[in-house]
Amino acid sequence: MTTDVVAVGPDARVVEVAVIGDGGELGGIVSEGDLMRRSETGTERRRAWWLEALVGRTTLANDYVQANAQKVADIMTRNVVTATPDTPLGEIAALLERHHIKRVPIVRDGKVLGIVTRANLIQALASIRKKISIATAPEDSAIREDVLARLRNEPWVKLWSVNVIVHEGVVELWGIVDTAAEKRAIRVVAEATPGVREVIDHTT
Repeated sequence: MTTDVVAVGPDARVVEVAVIGDGGELGGIVSEGDLMRRSETGTERRRAWWLEALVGRTTLANDYVQANAQKVADIMTRNVVTATPDTPLGEIAALLERHHIKRVPIVRDGKVLGIVTRANLIQALASIRKKISIATAPEDSAIREDVLARLRNEPWVKLWSVNVIVHEGVVELWGIVDTAAEKRAIRVVAEATPGVREVIDHTT
């Protein structure tokens, strides 16, 4: 995880921050997505007049606040998805996928210790790959090498961001991909590999 977290109070000005904390307590978080549509940069959301009539006044009011608010408290996400220092990497990856987020603050007793990002997970997967047990059954080892070889032959695969673990013919896929199409294609590659009984896809 990243431990050098920038933290400020909820009364800080929006132009000053990217990540939020309040005296060590997690009060909310501001992501780059929250800062994408801002009046200062001329990137606020603009809709056709007929679409504005459909979305409703509440949505339009919320869009205005997001683009023009001066205080972090007005744009930050308050119900933040968090994890603890003991949370397994697999669970953190699942949180990222389930909530469609790119980072998870690591919290203990309400205090922010750091943040795990998708990039951190990729680094961890690279380390895990080096530590794959050599005690794996020969059949499983051969299946893993076959899956990796097939992935290596595909130009759309970033092999450094994908890890393959095989146990008793069951393939587990871990890593981060750019699109749903890549996620599906990697699973299909594994399923088409001889000897594979089942594929469990943990990629995000």
